[in-house]
Amino acid sequence: MSDRASPSRSGSLRPDELVFAALGGLGEIGMNVYLYGFGPPRARTWLMVDLGVTFPHESEPGADVVLPDLRFIVAERKNLAGLVLTHAHEDHVGAVIDLWPSLECPIFATPFTAGMLKTKLGEFGGSQTLPIKEVPLGGRFSAGPFDVEFVSLTHSIPEPNGLAIRTPAGLVFHTGDWKLDPTPVVGRPHDAARLEQLGNEGALALIGDSTNAMREGRSASETDVAKTLQKLIADAPRCVAVTLFASNVARVASIVAACHAAGRTLVVAGRALHRIIEVAIETGYLPQGFTYLDQQRFSDLPRDKVVVLCTGSQGEPRAAMARVAENEHPDISLDKGDLVIFSSRTIPGNERAVSRIQNGLARLGVDVVTDAEALVHVTGHPRRDELKDMYAWIRPKIAVPMHGEARHLKAHARLARECGVSETFSIVDGDLLKLWPAPAAVVDELPVGRLFRDGNLIVPDIEGPVKSRRKLSFVGIAVVSMTLSRRGEIITEPGVVLEGIPAADQDGESMREIVLDAIDGTLRSIPPKRRGDHAMVQDAVQRAVRSAINEAWGKKPVVKVLVSVVDGRN
Repeated sequence: MSDRASPSRSGSLRPDELVFAALGGLGEIGMNVYLYGFGPPRARTWLMVDLGVTFPHESEPGADVVLPDLRFIVAERKNLAGLVLTHAHEDHVGAVIDLWPSLECPIFATPFTAGMLKTKLGEFGGSQTLPIKEVPLGGRFSAGPFDVEFVSLTHSIPEPNGLAIRTPAGLVFHTGDWKLDPTPVVGRPHDAARLEQLGNEGALALIGDSTNAMREGRSASETDVAKTLQKLIADAPRCVAVTLFASNVARVASIVAACHAAGRTLVVAGRALHRIIEVAIETGYLPQGFTYLDQQRFSDLPRDKVVVLCTGSQGEPRAAMARVAENEHPDISLDKGDLVIFSSRTIPGNERAVSRIQNGLARLGVDVVTDAEALVHVTGHPRRDELKDMYAWIRPKIAVPMHGEARHLKAHARLARECGVSETFSIVDGDLLKLWPAPAAVVDELPVGRLFRDGNLIVPDIEGPVKSRRKLSFVGIAVVSMTLSRRGEIITEPGVVLEGIPAADQDGESMREIVLDAIDGTLRSIPPKRRGDHAMVQDAVQRAVRSAINEAWGKKPVVKVLVSVVDGRN
C-alpha cells in the first residue's frame, strides 16, 4: 500500500502514519489504556481502547484506586474518534466514569460491558450520562478512519472481545484479555474460524496479552473448576463460603449448580456481586429464574445447608470476607469446621492482604482451600501454546506485547519471534510506536503518569496528598505553634504536638523536651532586632526541630511551624 500524503500545518506534504501507544498497561498489569493514531504527525485522529484502573500499593496510603494520567489525549480530544471497551473488568473500564468528562467522546461496547458501565454509573450518583453506543457481539462500526470489529474470545468475564482494527494502513488485531476455552460455562467460546479469516485477510500487527507468556502449556477450562467446586461443596460437612472475582459470572453459575446438586441455599454478600448478578440476568448469562438470599438471611439457615458467596478475594479490607475473617461482619459468622474456598488467584501486590485474611480464618478454626490445594481457579489469560495458536491464525508482520510486566513482555516478544513474526517491539507506557509505513520504530515519547482517586477527589501522584501521607507514614510529623509580637518577642511558651515520633530517645529523655530545647536555643540565637522577620524565625525553628529530632531518633520528620503574630504584651 502506498503512503497517502497529507498537508502539514506548514503547508508541505507529510505522509500518513499509523501509530500505537499506551498510557497504561505496558510494563504493568492493570490500568489499561491504549491509543491508535492515524494521519500525519501533527493532525492524527485517535482511537482509545480501554480506560482502566489499578489498585494502590501499600506505599500509597489513603488512595482508593490508581488512574492513568490522560494529559496527552485530553489535549488532543478534538481528534479523539471514540473509546472502545474490550470487556468489563475494572482494569479496563474502571476509570471511565472518573475521566470521561475530560474526553467527551463516544463509547463503544458490547451489551454486557455496556450494562456493567450503566449500573456502575447509577451507583456513582449525580446526573452524569455517558454516550454509550451498544454494539452486538461480532458487530462492526466506524470511528473516524478506524473500522472496528468485535471478535469473540473467552476470558473470566462475559463478552471479552478482540478488536480487528482496520485502517488505510492495514489490519491490526488487538487481543484484549483472552484465553482459549472451548467450554467456558457461560457465553460464546472463542471464534477460531473468524481469527483464521483475519489472518487470511492479512494482518499488519498483533497487539497481544502477555500475562502468562512465561507459562508453558494451555490454561484449564472453567468446566474443570466447576467439577472441583461441586465435589468440595458436596463433601463439606458444614457451612461453605466461596470468595472470587465478582465479575466471574461463569464461576457464579458453577457455584449455583453445585449448590443445587448438594441441596444447599445460596447467600450473596457484597455489593459488587449483587451488581454483577443483576447485569448477568439482564443480558442472559444467568437465567431469569436465578434466585439467592441476601446476607441478612444467613442466620436463618442450617449451617450444613448454605453456601455463602463473598466479595474480598484480594484482601480488600472493607469487603465481606475481610470482615468475616475478623469476626466483625454484621450478618455472617464462620467457626470451626466451616470451609472457605478462595476461588481466585492472588494478584501480585495483594499477597500480604490475602494472607492476613486467610490467617484470620485459620484462627477461627475455619478450613481454607486455595488454588494451591485444588483446581478452584483457572487463569483468564493465554499460556504459551495458546499464544502459538493465535500467531498461527493471525500471522502478523509485527508483534507488540501488552498487558504485562517487563518480564512478561520480554517472554512474549521472544515467543512471537519463535512463531515467525519478523518484527517485535517490547515498549513501555509512553513510547509512541510507528507501525506504518515501514520501518516500524519508536518515534516519540508521550507524557504518562498516575492519578489517585482519594475519597471524592482525583489528585496527582507527584507532589500530591498521597505522596505527603507516604512520607508521614515513615517519619511522622512535629507541629510547633508559636505566638510572637510584631517585633519578635515571645508572647507564650511554644506548643508542640508530635505524631508518629517516639516519646523519648534511647537515654529516656523526652522528645518533647528535646524539641522545646531546640526551639529555645534557636530563638535565643537570633538577635532581638531580627526576630521581627517572622518568616526567617519560622524557617530557623523548623530546621532546628528537624535536626534535633534526627539527632535523637535518626529520622527526619515532617515539621510544621505555625506562627501567630499579635501586637505585643499588654
